[in-house]
Amino acid sequence: MSARDFAEELLNKADIKINGDRPWDLQLHNDTTINRALAYGNLGLGEAYMDGHWDAEQLDVFFEKLLRAKVAKQISPSRLFFHVIKNRWFNRQSKRRSWEVGQKHYDIGNDLYQSMLDKRMVYTCAYWAQASDLDTAQEHKLELTCRKLGLKPGMRILDVGCGWGSFMKYAAENYGVECVGVTISKEQVAMGQELCEGLPVEFRLQDYRELNEEFDAIVSLGMFEHVGPKNHRTYMEVVNRCLKEDGLFLLHTIGRNVGGTMPDPWIEKYIFPNGELPSIGQVGKAAENLFVVEDLHNFGASYDKTLMAWQQNFEQHWPELQKNEKYDERFRRMWRYYLLSCAGAFRARDIQLWQWVLSKQGVPGHYQRPSI
Repeated sequence: MSARDFAEELLNKADIKINGDRPWDLQLHNDTTINRALAYGNLGLGEAYMDGHWDAEQLDVFFEKLLRAKVAKQISPSRLFFHVIKNRWFNRQSKRRSWEVGQKHYDIGNDLYQSMLDKRMVYTCAYWAQASDLDTAQEHKLELTCRKLGLKPGMRILDVGCGWGSFMKYAAENYGVECVGVTISKEQVAMGQELCEGLPVEFRLQDYRELNEEFDAIVSLGMFEHVGPKNHRTYMEVVNRCLKEDGLFLLHTIGRNVGGTMPDPWIEKYIFPNGELPSIGQVGKAAENLFVVEDLHNFGASYDKTLMAWQQNFEQHWPELQKNEKYDERFRRMWRYYLLSCAGAFRARDIQLWQWVLSKQGVPGHYQRPSI
């Protein structure tokens, strides 16, 4: 059987045709795409897309169908041996390496993120249960997070992986709290300080492992994905030593359904260096004897809508963004592949979004999850 015949057989299981007439069908512009995908998996497929060697009008649906049909499990990429060894044996999220994702992803340019994100600059999953637009959905996520933590005026809050300070700004303005945020992105600190000027909010360019002071509550929105399984326990120990005995910790993280699988090589190379999604088991193991799990809330389906909104904003602002020479057509295709492939993954429920609420001693009586 030829490589093309094999690919057509696999894609047919996902209701995808090569050069078909439906918007999710793969339009093949270069025959090397098939061999690249079979040899390198999503790394080869993604790089071929960046090179303009194939297209799909509805890329998000293309990936949703691929993932629902579990096509990737039927391919054993022959040239990813080093990727497997590197992820199993090395601590890719060490203190020295932890700054790489800041430099290569979060410091790309604030103009990109201002164009793509909501007005509050929230770069994590929004909460769409009662919202119909991105700004409202992100505000609802921030409000829900504050309510889950039981914030009260005068509290001192730690935000681990604070981004541009969207949560800290919202919490300070609406709940009268003081906030300290740590990030490994110089651009986020610079812009965040401007956005939060005049508020009791402090930004620190700092690795989380250096934290050693006490806070009334701790929040971490979309940072745990950068910690890595070799450091999960260390991360939980840091949070434990920084949280007051009666405080709450909210962990907001993307997660995968099965532990022990390798990170996506294309995402790791082009989007989030050294990133690795945890499983429920890995988070639970890291928290053992340190925390009581009070609540676990999965709203992963909301990330599909969030990513599609980001993609719409990105495309809408592309004419202005492309005036910056660092955002060329290859970057546009890379970013589109990132946003839409991830949207398809969340829609297929291949990956999840969890909000964990943890306490050190257990909330007396019981913890009641608030709503919006």
